[in-house]
Amino acid sequence: MSSSCGNPAADEQALMPRRLKFGNTKDCVRCRFKLGNIVIRHAVYCKECFTPMVDMKFRKALEPSVNARAGTSKRPKLKASGNLCLGFSGGLGSSILLDIVHNTYFSTRPPLDDSGKPRGGTNHPRNASVWPSCIVCYVEVCGAFAGMQDRTEDIRSVVERYPSFDFVPLRIEDAFDGSWWTTVSGSNTTPQIWLELGKDGLITDGLHVASEVNGLTPVEAMRSYLSSLPTQTAISSALQNLTRVLILHTAHSRGSSHLLFGSSLTSLSIALLSSISQGGGYAIREELQEEWAPVVASGSKPSNVLRIVRPLRDVTAKECAVYAWWNNISVIGRDKQRRAILGIAALTKNFVVGLEKDYPSTVSTIARTCEKLEPKDAPSGQCRLCKRPMQSAIQEWKSRISIRSYSDEKLAADLAHIPSACRSVLDSSTPSHVPLLPSLTDFLCYSCHTTLTSRSSRGVKQSVPGVSSATPLPIWVADRGLYEDGLMGIGARRKISEEEMLHTVAKFLTDNQACEE
Repeated sequence: MSSSCGNPAADEQALMPRRLKFGNTKDCVRCRFKLGNIVIRHAVYCKECFTPMVDMKFRKALEPSVNARAGTSKRPKLKASGNLCLGFSGGLGSSILLDIVHNTYFSTRPPLDDSGKPRGGTNHPRNASVWPSCIVCYVEVCGAFAGMQDRTEDIRSVVERYPSFDFVPLRIEDAFDGSWWTTVSGSNTTPQIWLELGKDGLITDGLHVASEVNGLTPVEAMRSYLSSLPTQTAISSALQNLTRVLILHTAHSRGSSHLLFGSSLTSLSIALLSSISQGGGYAIREELQEEWAPVVASGSKPSNVLRIVRPLRDVTAKECAVYAWWNNISVIGRDKQRRAILGIAALTKNFVVGLEKDYPSTVSTIARTCEKLEPKDAPSGQCRLCKRPMQSAIQEWKSRISIRSYSDEKLAADLAHIPSACRSVLDSSTPSHVPLLPSLTDFLCYSCHTTLTSRSSRGVKQSVPGVSSATPLPIWVADRGLYEDGLMGIGARRKISEEEMLHTVAKFLTDNQACEE
């Protein structure tokens, strides 16, 4: 029987022939006379032409964003306004990123004269490099999981192979370390705040300062934060956000004008779909390329802009693997325990990778489609947790689509599937007028709000015993904005103990014995 999706009784000659895997020829499509060694989306390339093709894609994606201002020349001289920072994870894409950046911009020597000195002098414009210096940032996440191996020294040995790069090691628990925040921001007055995630709407009545709660080490605070998140997807998303913000502030504090990530076309497409499924569709353009700067206080001078670029966004994972093999690039890889986390990101990866085996243009279609998306309105600010653009009126929109009570007769009929022991805790009446309390939701994007408040049928175990219901938040959440808007400090709502309440009203109380006399 024919495998056609049409009439099975049709003549075989009338069926559409299957598309050849190699096209019309097995010769390289670039040089036209050598036999091909690899097939990339039905195009054949030989080994000699493959590496220049990947380098061309890399430079085509990066160089248009190097100069601070676009000139009138068709081929302007590349000169960045600051240093370069590379985000390194030890994976395939970031390993290739290190090698290409070093070979393209830092290993080339200027032409020398007969005396062995650069022609025109060392300070001649043609001998100037694009970036004065380059740092490589690596965030170690072994503190987030018990039993995970620390790979900082392994990463250091890889970076030391490139003498032009400076290695800057970071740790995931630095997000809860006040000393690190003082180093990158220059502020030593930002406190560590805690939030009761059980408070409906993340109201600021559940905000506490670290001095009011038992202090924890940065590692314990970070594990308490992760263990309080409701789902495995939320834990995976939180780790990505913490890693990203740590690198952003480190790169900005060291005078970098560009931050490069080694996301390939395959990993970028997976990240785009995963972000949309978790409520991050508003900032989808920032996943491709963005210009970022920390929020400054009112009246302060705006800080320099950091351009975040993914120059491997046109190179698939298959091309990266072949490039690393043919150019002898060593790849350490990521820890399997981190990749074993179940969640939307892992499911999306399995779906996209499986679909790409039969349809090679899948990841390209996803990326090209997301490039056309843009938000309808301008952002209302910057999210305090992930530092991405924030959509306005999130709380109002959620109140319109959320069910807060079962007072409606039609909704009350749906209680039949809920056990009788659980029905008593449900609110069966709706207050007529409930005053809106100050809420941290107004300072979070929809994706971060979902990360903190989503619910799952399977709970997450507490990894740190003896911790109160309040959860520590990353140190940068309390920087500036929360004080300026009255969520903390003078005029803010906070929970106080009975002893503090008694001390406040003690001078207004009278003694019962004095009144009887």
